[in-house]
Amino acid sequence: MDISGTTAVVIGAASGLGAAVARRLVDGGAQVLGLDVPYSIERAGDRVPEGITLVAADVTSEAEVQAALSALTGSAPPLRVVVNCAGVGWAGRIVSKNGPHDLEIFRTVMTVNLLGTFNVMRLTADRMQSLDPVNDDGQRGLIVNTASVAAFEGQVGQIAYAASKGGIHAMTVVAARDLAQFGIRVNTIAPGTVDTPMLASMDAGYRAALEASVPFPSRLGRPEEFAQLVQMLVEHDYINGETTRMDGAIRMAPR
Repeated sequence: MDISGTTAVVIGAASGLGAAVARRLVDGGAQVLGLDVPYSIERAGDRVPEGITLVAADVTSEAEVQAALSALTGSAPPLRVVVNCAGVGWAGRIVSKNGPHDLEIFRTVMTVNLLGTFNVMRLTADRMQSLDPVNDDGQRGLIVNTASVAAFEGQVGQIAYAASKGGIHAMTVVAARDLAQFGIRVNTIAPGTVDTPMLASMDAGYRAALEASVPFPSRLGRPEEFAQLVQMLVEHDYINGETTRMDGAIRMAPR
């Protein structure tokens, strides 16, 4: 599927993975509607490239996502690409010296990461299903969700994050099968350690150890590489229902 002449919705487009994806899609000829939280949009300031419109929205809210999508008027190019990049994570063991894991933290991580991804997926797919197909196969669009290698090898203290990302992985083939009748593909990317703002606060020693743990290339992944993979998934029409690791062959140790 061609990127040029389409509208793409990118969740988390104000920074990190989402910002890199938004830039790549705009460079490919798409218009991007980026949904993010207000403070991330404020922090992006005037550094947002032309062709990207940022709108504040809570991905867990049906009303806020629908309101943001209302910006896709009849004059906008058709919505063909959706990329879910928003996510949160807090460390916590099931039981620690402080007692049992905080239930509200677990609930929040699951709600933002898993429910938020599902909410955006269902609402954007509903808009896509009425579009004209782009080819003889009947393809109408693509949704790319973001899991993590923690979905497969969650570390100590990642119970909430791993559960949420494992849920995104588990939804992938089901969503692809559910939406096949409408010609909408669904794929997921499971990144490893990527150099995003979430890792910006780590000290130099920890960063070096993290890079050394990646077999090859022994460095952190780059947001631009994630964006490159999103573009490949858009353009490769036969990849569907797949979770693709982008991790330099890392397999996370228990801690």
